[in-house]
Amino acid sequence: MAVGKEIRVKIASIKNTQKITRAMEKVATSKMRKTQMRMQATRPYSKKIAQIIRHLSHAKPEYTHSFMMNRPVKRVGVIILSTDRGLCGGLNSNLFRQALRQFLSWGKENIEVQVSVIGQKGCSFFNGFGVKIVAQATKLGNTPHLEDIIGVIKVMLDDYREGKIDELYVAYNEFVNTMTQRPKLEQLLPIKCNELAPELAGHWDYLYEPDAKEVLDDLLVRYVESLVFQGLVENNACEEAARMVAMKSASDNAGKLINELQLIYNKARQAAITQEISEIVGGAAAV
Repeated sequence: MAVGKEIRVKIASIKNTQKITRAMEKVATSKMRKTQMRMQATRPYSKKIAQIIRHLSHAKPEYTHSFMMNRPVKRVGVIILSTDRGLCGGLNSNLFRQALRQFLSWGKENIEVQVSVIGQKGCSFFNGFGVKIVAQATKLGNTPHLEDIIGVIKVMLDDYREGKIDELYVAYNEFVNTMTQRPKLEQLLPIKCNELAPELAGHWDYLYEPDAKEVLDDLLVRYVESLVFQGLVENNACEEAARMVAMKSASDNAGKLINELQLIYNKARQAAITQEISEIVGGAAAV
């Protein structure tokens, strides 16, 4: 019964794979809770510093920082936040597709693009497309720290100061909920002047100590770093959530495939038994 033996081998192989995917699902679930807690802990700081910068965009200090000055756009820089590992569904591919669509749009306007990449998957993908990568960081682990990505951010900020790029963006996956992760492309520089909150009208300005230049030079760099780091934390939470869902789907599909193969095996076994009985009856009748 060679056919039956092949099916049994396939069933055993799929069961082993199912054990692995179930284990990976449980690990991803545990990690997801930790990354979500970290993401929620960092959100208040990033929201507050973003609010302060929006208020500053309405102020009229004696010093205007280059990060707040618009200029003709000839070159843009993008910091891509991806994962180091795969098996997380379409998380990376959805982000990369959105980034490439934007790159094509800029290309039609004769705007050059350079990127910095955080994450091994992003490095592999954009190297394959021939995109200019000026800086990269990989293997940050499950709990990355700001110090791990400061080098990548500094390269882009230096290029912005020197006029090598005229706009800076960050691309990452925003965590909405366990089932939904939204790819997002957010402009970092120059800082957009948003609508001022009504409660701040008439008393929204700040006093700078020791002076506006020293305060803004430090604060605006910290602002960019905080947004990129928040994007990285969000992306980590998205990665574990997407991996958990992908592994659960893989386990469920393995179960369906096992049931189908088991049904085929039972039919093949029944057919083999029936054939043996027929041969025995035929032999007895011949005697």
